[in-house]
Amino acid sequence: MKLYEFEAKSVLRSYGVEVPAGVVVEKGEDVRAKLLGSGLEPPLVAKSQVLVAGRGKAGGIRLANSVEEAVDIVYRLFDHPIKGLKPRYVLVEKAVSHAEELYAAVTLDRGNRRVAVLASLYGGVDIEEIAREKPGSIVRYSVDVSVGLRGYEARGIARRLGLPRGLQGGFASFLQALYRVFIDYDAELVESNPLTIVDGRFVALDARIIVDDNASYRHPELAVERVEGGETSIWESKARSLGLAFVELEGTVGVIGNGAGLTMTSMDLVYEHGGVPANFLDIGGGASSERVKRALLVLLEYPKARSVFINIFGGITRCDEVAKGVLEALREHRGAPKPIFVRLSGTREEEGRSMLREAGIKVYDNPIDAVRDAIEAAGGV
Repeated sequence: MKLYEFEAKSVLRSYGVEVPAGVVVEKGEDVRAKLLGSGLEPPLVAKSQVLVAGRGKAGGIRLANSVEEAVDIVYRLFDHPIKGLKPRYVLVEKAVSHAEELYAAVTLDRGNRRVAVLASLYGGVDIEEIAREKPGSIVRYSVDVSVGLRGYEARGIARRLGLPRGLQGGFASFLQALYRVFIDYDAELVESNPLTIVDGRFVALDARIIVDDNASYRHPELAVERVEGGETSIWESKARSLGLAFVELEGTVGVIGNGAGLTMTSMDLVYEHGGVPANFLDIGGGASSERVKRALLVLLEYPKARSVFINIFGGITRCDEVAKGVLEALREHRGAPKPIFVRLSGTREEEGRSMLREAGIKVYDNPIDAVRDAIEAAGGV
């Protein structure tokens, strides 16, 4: 469960982390009255509250030099979609003048089965590029969760960053607060980017917290309503309404599989052979032809997918039911606007393959061959 920025900052504030003074405006409220009642004085910054990254580059964070300008910006942000999402909330804060932008996070290091602290002197909107181009600029430290992040460890991270001695204690305290939030909230990520320094104090200009979905019931205090589509894209919401497990990605090869493991393996095959998957779409075990039809119709309309790779291993899923669903989708859509590549193996595979071949759809024994052709049809590597 992703928290809105204003929720994350409220949590951090309760753990002693300094954040800018601000007020949350919900769509439908009197924005002018809310801002005037907050006592905030310009300059102000209005920040669209959507649960996706890249708000700044997408125009979702705007500076205002007067209350009237802030009111106008807030109304415009409510109608400004970011990656297909329009905000229900806008956070308006006192703008903090700053020179430094640092990065700090506590996250799961799944590969090493540890909790990791990450820190860098280079934060801001381009942290991903910095991580790729200057990996040595990010300090990584694994924490033994049986004892937690101790003071000397946090100060050691500050020293490795190269912070002046007078700032090392404050940064260590900041990291320890992030770690306590991480543990107390069953989090997968607690992050501040950017983090800045004001008069020797560390101030979290932005904050991000992701709580493990399986532990969300333990945190009823996180009661902000999350409407359908509030943390999912338009296509994810559409697929969810059809009962499909769908995740939007940034590639061009549409992927359908039966079972989360096989679907993820199918995505890995796309990556391994030089393509990038456009989505994750799991039809589940024992899928009916109707479910297959709904899944394929989504990908036929989904603009990112230039080709579709369907990878089915039929155990409890019957391959002839899959083929029937594919054909029903094509009839309903009146043809295939993009090439489809199907690997069928398992229960009643010969029947399924025969049905697809008669319709002119290429069927594969080897999923690697299907992936290669799907990548080529999507525009190549």
